[in-house]
Amino acid sequence: MSLASYIGCNIEIPLSDEESTDLIFVGTSYADEFDKEVVKKKQFSTSFVYEISGLWGIEITKYTDEQMNNESRAKLIALCQMMNDYLKKGQYFEFYTCWIGEEGKNKEGELILPIHFKEFEQIEIPPKTLVRFEK
Repeated sequence: MSLASYIGCNIEIPLSDEESTDLIFVGTSYADEFDKEVVKKKQFSTSFVYEISGLWGIEITKYTDEQMNNESRAKLIALCQMMNDYLKKGQYFEFYTCWIGEEGKNKEGELILPIHFKEFEQIEIPPKTLVRFEK
């Protein structure tokens, strides 16, 4: 199984170039259009949904090893920096990670964080947790 991460926002953002070596890739990696439609309807309150990737989904838990947690933290910081460039004050984006095929299952948690949040080492973001990042 593959761990997929998605973002939802109310603005269109550009997809990454297929040759991109950026830490965050916006475009299709593991999910197909059906998966994106299901996660949009079930999890997000936004108009646009994108799969994001950095070779693997983003999760920060006590069950993943330190290297994976550090990579996930770096990806989340890069994602927030990227989205900060697109969003205006008062806007937000939503973030959700799940295993492919679980897009329609119930959320197991929700968080609201500022887009400039830097203390990811102090929280857990396991799969099936919706995080709303507010600017």
